[in-house]
Amino acid sequence: MSKVYKCHKISDGKVEAEVTISKDPIMFYLLEPETGKMIEPNHDFTGRSMSGKILVFPSGKGSSVVQADGLFQLMKYKNQPAGMIVEYPETVLVTSAIVFEIPLVDKVDPQFYKDIKEGDKIIIDATNEEITIL
Repeated sequence: MSKVYKCHKISDGKVEAEVTISKDPIMFYLLEPETGKMIEPNHDFTGRSMSGKILVFPSGKGSSVVQADGLFQLMKYKNQPAGMIVEYPETVLVTSAIVFEIPLVDKVDPQFYKDIKEGDKIIIDATNEEITIL
């Protein structure tokens, strides 16, 4: 049975994909563009790929140049996340998601973070401000 959660739209769009979760902030520049895998040492996401998945993470990190360029490099190889759910958005992440047309939401119902598990299939409907765990 699916469950629906309210959220706040940052970047428009609707996407259905598998979830991948990072407990650490993400610096998109420290992902291999060719694979979408994290190469930052001692990061909880190291060795995992976000390519084509919905990324659930606390926030971005790093300067504006490395954040935007990191996402751009992932897009060149079609390894960007399908969508993003962020707890603490910052200007560069928001701008990048809008420019690169990646659905991005925040202010998610706190119960979502208790219910979601790595590999769950979900729908982000940013336009209607809803997330559905399938």
